[in-house]
Amino acid sequence: MKKLVLAEKPSVGRDLAKTLGCTKSNKGYIEGSEYIVTWALGHLVTLAEPHDYNTDWKRWEMKYLPMIPEKVKLKVMKQTSQQFRIVKEQMRRPDIVEVIIATDAGREGELVARWIIKKAGWKGNVSRLWISSQTEKAIKEGFRNLKPGKQYIPLYQAAQARAEADWLVGLNVTRTLVCKYHSQLSAGRVQTPTLNMIVEREKEINNFIAKPFWRIVADLDGLSLDWQNSKGVSRFYDKREAEAMLAKLRSKPAIVESVKKSKKKENPPLAYDLTELQREANKQFGYSAKQTLTLVQSLYERHKICSYPRTDSRYITDDIVATLRERLHAVNVHPWNLAVAPLLKEELKPGKHFVDNSKVNDHHALIPTENKVNPTALSMDERKVFDLVVKRFLEVLYPPYEYSEISLAVRIDGELFTTKEKLPLVMGWKLVSKAVTHARPQLIFKIEKMKTGQQVVVKSLTMPEGRTTPPSRYTEASLLAAMESPGKFIDDETMREYVKDGGLGTPATRAEIIERLISAYYIERKGKTLFPTGKGMQLVDLVPESMKSPELTAKWERRLTAIAKGEENWLRFLEDITQSTRDLVAQVQSSGRTYKEVIRPDEKGGEDDKPGLRPGRKSRKQREFDSRLVNQFGKQRKKQQDEETLGDLFDF
Repeated sequence: MKKLVLAEKPSVGRDLAKTLGCTKSNKGYIEGSEYIVTWALGHLVTLAEPHDYNTDWKRWEMKYLPMIPEKVKLKVMKQTSQQFRIVKEQMRRPDIVEVIIATDAGREGELVARWIIKKAGWKGNVSRLWISSQTEKAIKEGFRNLKPGKQYIPLYQAAQARAEADWLVGLNVTRTLVCKYHSQLSAGRVQTPTLNMIVEREKEINNFIAKPFWRIVADLDGLSLDWQNSKGVSRFYDKREAEAMLAKLRSKPAIVESVKKSKKKENPPLAYDLTELQREANKQFGYSAKQTLTLVQSLYERHKICSYPRTDSRYITDDIVATLRERLHAVNVHPWNLAVAPLLKEELKPGKHFVDNSKVNDHHALIPTENKVNPTALSMDERKVFDLVVKRFLEVLYPPYEYSEISLAVRIDGELFTTKEKLPLVMGWKLVSKAVTHARPQLIFKIEKMKTGQQVVVKSLTMPEGRTTPPSRYTEASLLAAMESPGKFIDDETMREYVKDGGLGTPATRAEIIERLISAYYIERKGKTLFPTGKGMQLVDLVPESMKSPELTAKWERRLTAIAKGEENWLRFLEDITQSTRDLVAQVQSSGRTYKEVIRPDEKGGEDDKPGLRPGRKSRKQREFDSRLVNQFGKQRKKQQDEETLGDLFDF
């Protein structure tokens, strides 16, 4: 008798088969004496489409909205149906006594497997492999500690609830927008508030009026001190006030009020989760979030030198501490060996800034595995991303950076002028990347020589002018940060608490959401900067107000987390979503707003197809839109078949 292991991808399946001693390769599976390893291709099974419930729903007409199925159906994805048949055949073999779920250890990985198991009709025993890296050691340890499948039923219910909710809201609101405005418009609980952030920032920039301001700077023989008032404000917005202050202070003596010296510490940064790694790679290398995800996924699956990348935690658990020395040995090669060597000489005692069980859910922080690294086997882009991971891992294990801060306060005719200088004492974690601004010892020496009450010479007083600047447009790095922590975009103080447990989307889906906004021509990427298009700016005015705020998805994620923990009933959640869907559709249907067609510049056509806004006119490419819309969305789903989450399929 044998056990069937179900992986999420062929590459992972082959790794599992090798570790389990399965050597007989067949089409779609690998067999051994004790195990048979097969795999999905992302999702093999998905939620049925509207026309699978009702043939009338194939027609994009307002009278059929909202579409609320009485009972949700599953269907095999046409593009991957052959692999589904192979998996189903293995589940129906008489010598199979158990199915082991070995898909990604998370909510969506659970959904991939459970839908296949359900559609294939498997009724037998189910176990769960739960691991955070694809090394042989991790796989063997995971199979020695398989979990009972029933332990993860609440996780499956949370994933199912999210999938159905995205289907109801995404499909219905999108179809209502299309029917009302006769254009390819779409909405989703994550996509729409993300787009709204970019649009609102653009409005702030467009409405911004630069204001001049002036500062007063005193030069004390090479020491520059800034004036500030009792509230710490150092700018004048009225030039006459600044000139009056300057005139008052000229030729007046400067008296040292205080010279303060203190030692300070700066703890290492937290380890990476996926979002923080994507932000850093965008800032340093200009990589898109999707590029970084692809690269780190390769480091995890192909090279097996990174832990599970799609994590939202920046901490590790107690049980990982015992593996840290082995992980250090794995990266003890050029160019990291000089930073690794001091750590290997000491006993590792990571603190709460790195080890915290309470801050790890499905997966710990993104760190190197115990597999020995061969940098020459990596592509240039892979090396860059892995270098970020290794350096952050080493920084977290180093002691704090210590420095001496010396501050000087001077009074000129009762007005306060201040400056500060820093002197490194113990480099600590900053040794890893040498990220320290060079100190200016000569200035520190000058400050240290001064005494309280001493009169000092003011060589000059100047009044430099500056201008206020508008807020910066989003880059992918800053947008990812806003998606991860969108609380400041929620007006209701009580509701801000909801987003502390999660943001817009998940680490696994944020990159795809940004790419989807670009492909739909709601935003444009120019270098690192993201700009809203005319189409995107109009769309946020057409969708219901509740869909623009992160509040909606924050509520969802909080409840889905409760479902995964067994603290809330998933069917009750879906009842609420169904009513919400009816309300959202009604709001779009009753709206009095209008939409002016926008054509993207790269679309070619006749005179009617010039880019820009044109009221009341459809482009050549839009004139037959109603008749081919279903095919358009069918192609979109085909393109998305290998995406990792159901939200990517249905949250358009």
